[in-house]
Amino acid sequence: MEWRVRAIRGATTASENTVEAIREAVMELLDELEAHNQINHDDIISVIFTTTRDLDAIFPAAIARERPHWNDVALLDVQQMYVNGSLNHCIRCLLHINLPTSQVKIYHPYLRQAKKLRPDRC
Repeated sequence: MEWRVRAIRGATTASENTVEAIREAVMELLDELEAHNQINHDDIISVIFTTTRDLDAIFPAAIARERPHWNDVALLDVQQMYVNGSLNHCIRCLLHINLPTSQVKIYHPYLRQAKKLRPDRC
């Protein structure tokens, strides 16, 4: 079987800048990624989380590490560049994974207010 590196994107928003609200949003996003894509955690290369500057209560990667099988995944948190008028409380995720070339269908979840970012994906 032939494999290649693929990227899975997704985004969501937190209701407020609290640990609980960010945890709820990140867990929901990762639940969607895992439920709709054939993810074997051993095949994950890395995951980059970005947050808008108004979210600083907790790192999304710290939340991801709480999930089963995510402790050994290479995770990185960065702050999105600020653009005036952009979506607030936004968390984005970019997951790099090895997938069989036969798996062409990938689900990129855009949840909550982040649906505005990619209406073609919702």
